[in-house]
Amino acid sequence: MPLAALATVNDQSVRSAVIRLADEFPDLGPRSIVLVVRTCREELRGSPDGALPELVERLARQRLRVSLP
Repeated sequence: MPLAALATVNDQSVRSAVIRLADEFPDLGPRSIVLVVRTCREELRGSPDGALPELVERLARQRLRVSLP
């Protein structure tokens, strides 16, 4: 499993989602956002490459919203 997690480090869908979501959720720490985005990316690994950036960001955004009080 660690190898799969490392593969997301250079993934454009992860980087772009983290940047946008950090702006959208400034009260959350960057580590929390990165963890949620990487987890979402791993869960969506069977999705078509062209759809990944949008799917990853949408799923991560939803999970971050639910985690806020």
